[in-house]
Amino acid sequence: MVDPTAMADNYMGTRIDFAAPMGEPALLPPDSVQWRVYKNQIALGVGGIAAVLLEFADPRIRSGVWDHSTYKADPIGRSRRTGVVAMLACYGPASTARNVIGMVNRMHGKVVGETPAGEKYRAMDPALLDWVAATASYGFLTAYDRFVSPVTPADKDRFMRDGDAIGRQFGARRTPQSVADFMGMMDELAPRFEPHQIIFEFLEIIESGRAAPSIPKFLHRAVARAAVSLLPEWLQDRLELRQRYRLGRFDAVALRMAGKLADARPVPSSAPCQASVRLGLPANFLYRPAAERARLLQGLG
Repeated sequence: MVDPTAMADNYMGTRIDFAAPMGEPALLPPDSVQWRVYKNQIALGVGGIAAVLLEFADPRIRSGVWDHSTYKADPIGRSRRTGVVAMLACYGPASTARNVIGMVNRMHGKVVGETPAGEKYRAMDPALLDWVAATASYGFLTAYDRFVSPVTPADKDRFMRDGDAIGRQFGARRTPQSVADFMGMMDELAPRFEPHQIIFEFLEIIESGRAAPSIPKFLHRAVARAAVSLLPEWLQDRLELRQRYRLGRFDAVALRMAGKLADARPVPSSAPCQASVRLGLPANFLYRPAAERARLLQGLG
């Protein structure tokens, strides 16, 4: 899981300071739905895993990640690096975010290969980039809505639309403009989706806790099942996950409690708090009531 309170201070040698330079905006403004959602580590953890499951349903992405990344050998390091980039894309100074995302894109540009069935792929294929960006948006948003706090339909669609600002930095060309648009994109790709042992191996890594040693152990099993629950039931069945990874009532309640607790506890050293200070806002800006956040933003103007 991504832990926004324990971000590394560099990425591939590039130092990341969410508190500086003072006044530099992020890729998205502080009143975006993303700023509210990304601050919650439960939403990012569950949603990020759901996004990977949606990506691994496609053999091209599954092969590209499993054959060319360090996830199998170093799940902790890989998760941390992914977490740093996710937080940076939302909260970091825009110039730093563009620089680091550019590095990620250049690394992905070297990833080419062939699936076990003989289909060629390349990581920078626009169709694959579109799906990866879309799954991240859907995963984070849906996890927050289910396990932290309900999101209005209007805010859900705003979240998907605003995701374009981040998705295009990674090379996506078609980002869904609404939840319904995302579901339509999923339907288009559905004929490619298939179960695979790698999906089970990935979930076993999540359940083991190796990728997130800072998270209480009792949550690991719940997190894996919660991520599966975010997939439409027809896709859970297609991937042969629904019976094996059914989310129990106790697990769901435990996750919601953890999600609400995380949403109420600002950590001054975290990316969301540091980014707020960078923009002249209180460190706990995102943890204040909506009306108070609006007044603070008006004061900046």
